[in-house]
Amino acid sequence: QVQLVESGGGLVQAGGSLRLSCAASGRAFSRSTMGWFRQAPEKERDFVAAMTWTWAESSTNYADSVKGRFTISRDNAKNTVYLQMNSLEPEDTAVYYCAARERYGSSRSVSAYDYWGQGTQVTVSS
Repeated sequence: QVQLVESGGGLVQAGGSLRLSCAASGRAFSRSTMGWFRQAPEKERDFVAAMTWTWAESSTNYADSVKGRFTISRDNAKNTVYLQMNSLEPEDTAVYYCAARERYGSSRSVSAYDYWGQGTQVTVSS
């Protein structure tokens, strides 16, 4: 079992920035696949970003709506994945979820991920 705990959500003005953190426990972190998803009221849970990495290299994928604004990164020493969100827009308002999958390789599908955090609320005001 893998446990994921998100933090860093909150209220921010449009154009501002937030940094979400996802601390993982229960499994080795040297090679993994993790992603961020978000769900707005009455909307589907949508893909935001994903990262697959080894100690040697990593790869990332982003939803078109966040390219150039969001960055997914990691700190292996802390077993933590981050989502740096810049130039936030009201449309980014949602509950953000951290997710991990057993298989190695990025995916944009909710069903591909095996473990989920409880979510953290991000609200962007106009």
